Amino acid sequence: MRGSDELLSQSGVTVMAPAAPHHADNNNQDSAAKKVKLEQNVGKPSRVIHIRNIPNETTEAEIIQLGLPFGRVTNVLVLKGKNQAFLEMAEEISAVAMVAYFGGCVAQLRGRAVYVQFSNHKELKTDQTHSNASASAQAALQAAQAISNSAGAALVAGAGAALQPANGGTEIQVMTGGPNTVLRVIIEHMLYPIVLDVLYSIFQRYGKVLKIVTFTKNNSFQALIQYPDTGSAQMAKTALDGQNIYNGCCTLRIDYSKMTCLNVKYNNDKSRDYTNPTLPSGDGDAHQLLTSELMPQRARLALALASRMSGGVLAPPFLGLGSGLASPYGVGVGGVGLPAFGALTLTPASPALRALAAPPLPLATVLLVSNLNEEMVTPDALFTLFGVYGDVQRVKILYNKKDSALIQMAEPHQAHLAMTHMDKLRVFGKAMRVMLSKHQTVQLPKEGQPDAGLTRDYSQSPLHRFKKPGSKNYQNIYPPSATLHLSNIPATVSEDDIKDAFTKRGFAIKVFKFFPKDRKMALVQLPSIDDAVAALIKMHNYQLSESNHLRVSFSKSSI
Repeated sequence: MRGSDELLSQSGVTVMAPAAPHHADNNNQDSAAKKVKLEQNVGKPSRVIHIRNIPNETTEAEIIQLGLPFGRVTNVLVLKGKNQAFLEMAEEISAVAMVAYFGGCVAQLRGRAVYVQFSNHKELKTDQTHSNASASAQAALQAAQAISNSAGAALVAGAGAALQPANGGTEIQVMTGGPNTVLRVIIEHMLYPIVLDVLYSIFQRYGKVLKIVTFTKNNSFQALIQYPDTGSAQMAKTALDGQNIYNGCCTLRIDYSKMTCLNVKYNNDKSRDYTNPTLPSGDGDAHQLLTSELMPQRARLALALASRMSGGVLAPPFLGLGSGLASPYGVGVGGVGLPAFGALTLTPASPALRALAAPPLPLATVLLVSNLNEEMVTPDALFTLFGVYGDVQRVKILYNKKDSALIQMAEPHQAHLAMTHMDKLRVFGKAMRVMLSKHQTVQLPKEGQPDAGLTRDYSQSPLHRFKKPGSKNYQNIYPPSATLHLSNIPATVSEDDIKDAFTKRGFAIKVFKFFPKDRKMALVQLPSIDDAVAALIKMHNYQLSESNHLRVSFSKSSI
């Protein structure tokens, strides 16, 4: 038993296209069939997108809807028997934008993670033997064409009414930082990537947003947002300060900037001047050329079209073309994504943007981990390591494939964090692979079923780091590094005591440093990240005294 069909390799596999209905001339039928090689690598940019791991029931319309927010779709091919699809965009720039976007967040169809990459094919040549010959595929392509044309016309019309940049677009400094038209926004606990268009969708509810500039400072994602008047800025600050974009994370901290006007030179994924849509992108990255007006506009038009069409070509289960841009997992509010945000009512006392994190489809909490060192790995070791990024509920090392395991996290964003930070991480000498699993839960072994202690339930463990809502531990999540953060050190324990404890477990400490103002915490630097990972597994919860157990996590700092 493999334990999971996700372990199957696709290297070198070729599949035949679906057969056409019976024809008198079998030779013509055979010659019309097309072989499609399943690409495993991302490859060079191409107009054709390769989408893997799609559900069996996926329709052509659902595949088209993944690509439509990024540009015009010209062809589609769904290989249902192989859980794969190909999508052809009208322009390579659109394909590059799509791959770039879904490279930073997980795309989902019907609650299942799908993988988006470039195809080796430069164009998608299909004929009557392929799925796009069906009435449903043709209808979906025609609907996509209509949406693209409508969105383009709406964008041109909107640009004609654009305002001119205030004060010639120059920055003006003021000393007080009191109420003015520019807000400074800091996003804390940013477990999901926040793109500029998400900020625009949120803040435009309180007034016309003129300009947005995003940047990273002091390891935090920040934005400057300019309104035309102080009233709109004050309303947005009052309503949104302290609220969460997604449930339990991505918290907005808002104050007034010292600037009264932003100088925006480029319209790209880092900055946008909505009063001047003709600004250049600033570089050659195609994904930065997407305008914020175009994607929400296409999404709204597609929703409107879907509601009017008979036959459900663009209807559920993948509702709302804005969905893929509105949620880290490609699912939006009540199935309609961010374009429906204006219908929400926010007050300072409300749970704020919580609705954005309540999608109707199940989100993955189970991870498939492979290429483990089966001689050394244990459920407890995986519990400790993955517990750095979330509360591990269950661990199952596969009985017939002990270099692989299923790990169930408490929340989808915790699974996403663990996958982001630990895929390809070397653990006990091997590069571990981490991906989302198709399983919704990790099953405990039935009575009498052989298991050899390979499955463990940790749901009641006292060692969970994030069980308290809004835990401060979310603020201290960092990628694996050679420097470890130690805490819960009793006053009676010295530097030599800690060094000796590490040495007895086989770890050499290069540098040790107590925190100057708090000797309950310290930093230790190991020779390598591999050593630090192994040390974290072995030393976390190490008993230092009768009532103190060491707490270990990765540090953002080096000594």
